[in-house]
Amino acid sequence: MSASASNPGMSKTDELCVQTIRFLAAEQVQKANSGHPGMPMGMACPAYWLWTRHIRHDPADPAWHNRDRFVLSAGHGSALLYSLLHLCGYDISLDDLKNFRQWGSKTPGHPEFGLQHGIEVTTGPLGQGISNAVGMGIAQKYLAEYFNRDGYPIIDYKIYVIASDGDLQEGISSEACSLAGHLGLDNIIVVYDDNHISIDGDTELSFTEDRAKRFEAYGWNVIDMPGDGMDMEAFDKAVKAGKACKGKPTIIKLRTHIGYGSPNFQDKEKSHGSPLGDDEIRLMKEKFGWDPDKSFHIPAEVKANFSKAMEKGKEARDAWGKLFDGYAKANPDLAGEFESAAAGKLPVNIDEILPAFEAGSSVATRKASGMFLAAAMPRLPMILGGSADLTPSNNTHFPGAKDFQRDCRDGRYIRYGIREHAMGSIMNGISVSGLLRAYGGTFLVFSDYMRGAVRVAALSRYPSIFVFTHDSIGVGEDGPTHQPIEHAAALRAIPNLLVFRPAEANETAQAWKYVLEHREGPAALLLTRQGLPVLDQTKYGSASGTAKGAYVVVAAERPDVLLLASGSEVAVAVGAAEELGKGGIAAQVVSMPCWELFEQQEQGYKDSVIPPSVKARVGIEAGIEQGWRKYIGLDGIFIGMSSFGASAPAKTCFEKFGITVGAAVEAAKRLVG
Repeated sequence: MSASASNPGMSKTDELCVQTIRFLAAEQVQKANSGHPGMPMGMACPAYWLWTRHIRHDPADPAWHNRDRFVLSAGHGSALLYSLLHLCGYDISLDDLKNFRQWGSKTPGHPEFGLQHGIEVTTGPLGQGISNAVGMGIAQKYLAEYFNRDGYPIIDYKIYVIASDGDLQEGISSEACSLAGHLGLDNIIVVYDDNHISIDGDTELSFTEDRAKRFEAYGWNVIDMPGDGMDMEAFDKAVKAGKACKGKPTIIKLRTHIGYGSPNFQDKEKSHGSPLGDDEIRLMKEKFGWDPDKSFHIPAEVKANFSKAMEKGKEARDAWGKLFDGYAKANPDLAGEFESAAAGKLPVNIDEILPAFEAGSSVATRKASGMFLAAAMPRLPMILGGSADLTPSNNTHFPGAKDFQRDCRDGRYIRYGIREHAMGSIMNGISVSGLLRAYGGTFLVFSDYMRGAVRVAALSRYPSIFVFTHDSIGVGEDGPTHQPIEHAAALRAIPNLLVFRPAEANETAQAWKYVLEHREGPAALLLTRQGLPVLDQTKYGSASGTAKGAYVVVAAERPDVLLLASGSEVAVAVGAAEELGKGGIAAQVVSMPCWELFEQQEQGYKDSVIPPSVKARVGIEAGIEQGWRKYIGLDGIFIGMSSFGASAPAKTCFEKFGITVGAAVEAAKRLVG
């Protein structure tokens, strides 16, 4: 192949491949009459170069554990990724490209997690992808330290990211990239698509700080590349320099041109989020010497070139397989751990290590959580923990856990700093490693700060574990700014998210057991600051019922009233049932630690817990009413919060807001009549 004089480092075949990617991207958007053509056109050349020269991957084994990871943080440019995946031979067909953004297609408007299709993480909410990459970088460093042995570098992949101006403007990326610099994650290479355009127009309207200096201040290796995004000789040197850099993540600030090649819309905001139009695509094809009457056309030379490039990936995968075979012979125990982790198997029976709690004692569920972690985590090396600067309050540390730092890659505890949103997204990046899971703690009220990451985890079914403590007005003196009122309801509103609000210590341990044994999606644990009475398992319903989402704590053969509660208010319901019993009113108390699991049960079980014939129902929760009517009915009484909290001791708050045994008794009597 002869070299191109116009674009250094590129052959005529390379240029043809880049043009093919541009046209496929523009045509996907045009056919859908929806999408973002400009970014794929501007980044087609460097993305092609990464995928064919640097990223080590094998479409025949998209979940290969030592593949390099690619994150399109600028997820609005999904047509670029889909074009590359198709050309590289992943499970994305030409028909899939033609079905861009259509019902049931493999090519939705923004990339959605699915390794079979070659998509590492869900991106589109700006800043999430680049922050996921930081978690991926942490995971790689930990796994390499844990598994690699002399002569057997079975984990040595890198993480490549394409990020946009929007990614860098979102606050989450500042949080995550600051931590990445602190940790010296030199396995991350970010290509910043510096195209100067956002939806409103030129980025000069609102984004004028020196991004290079900003990342230098974070501790990154910054490579500033001017030009048009077509000098692959210089780009290749930059990527190689990033790969060779030690102790710092790399960002390549690459000056590109949005809508590259469009006669009328290059460097215009019009090309960012709107189809170019059939006439413009025709003009563009004519400009580059293509037949304007052919659409979704892939020249034979392009197919052959990509096929040849993918042979390198197969060779790398095969070589790794042989390396792992040798590794398994030399290190059979470690190889067994690796394969078990890859299969999602726990190395210990959780039932054998559940902590014991003395009935009648008072234990905050955050403390019970910490006791469970102390018993379990030393035996679960594929789970990393952490906290957003609230370790003593969240009780998320465990004995023997070293901090993960630049000089301690075998550390299993991550000090996220006061970076809740980044923590959530970084946890997601760790949890898609294929071998690791992550949990991280903060106060429940700050789930607002990380909601974007929690939502993406639920959408994508990442197995991340969110530990939220200080779950109600029981926070006390810190007052309404720190007392979560609507947060349990807000988290329950997210599909695919298991929200556990355990009533006491045993339920807390059972919640952890369920979460660790199930990897089908994320979970949130809502835990108290204040102590709660530990229920006697021989007198009340077994906390193993937590696995079904709700269960009977105090049974009544023929209940007059149902007292339904979660978390700290189960103790209120138990106390009310005892008082009602003295007056001849039979109350059945139901603990509802996880509504989502309860809804998954067979109807017969649900009816045994909440008998449809009993219409007198009281719901008790120190939060807002939202969601409770499904269980207590329109005629039931809800005891909870209808306002923000107040600054006062926890006991005073519960009394003043009427979340008490007396209030529950009065409500039950009113209903029973």
